[in-house]
Amino acid sequence: MQKMGDFKLPNFFNYPPYFTLQPVRETREKQIQLWKELIVEYCKTQKIFVITLEEDFPLFSNSVIERSLSHEARDAFLSALVAEGRGEWMDKGHRKCLVLWHRIQDWAEIILHFVKEYGLEDSVMTVEELRTGVESQGTELHGMDRTVLMRALKLLENKGKLAIFKGSSTDDEGVKFSA
Repeated sequence: MQKMGDFKLPNFFNYPPYFTLQPVRETREKQIQLWKELIVEYCKTQKIFVITLEEDFPLFSNSVIERSLSHEARDAFLSALVAEGRGEWMDKGHRKCLVLWHRIQDWAEIILHFVKEYGLEDSVMTVEELRTGVESQGTELHGMDRTVLMRALKLLENKGKLAIFKGSSTDDEGVKFSA
């Protein structure tokens, strides 16, 4: 099995036809499903939140079989992620895609679990501490994309689970968790 760093690639990654959009509907649906799963799993394990279509993305080419996905194929696979709520286009031109290996609601639940597990109810933290602090090391929150984190925090704020405090800069934004 081929690896990309510590990530094990699926067998289809070495099958040249999977790097070309398939014309038969059933085959294309299977191809798109396999690519969606691969993209989400790779992004999750590598903590990648944004894929830019014009830039080299490791999964989009395989030097072993000398194949690369076309722009059309990349767009098709990422558009399929967006259609099922596992991604969002970050621009109108569909050049940058935010990959959500957890939906925003799921991230909100992960944050609540983190707060309870570490006894942070009724405490205050900065947003940056949540993303990069000692407390979050070893958790899925550590290194989290700020845009995704803020959306999950706003969801929790709307549910009355926390309050977000604006600071003089984005580094100073705070969060007070409710019991």
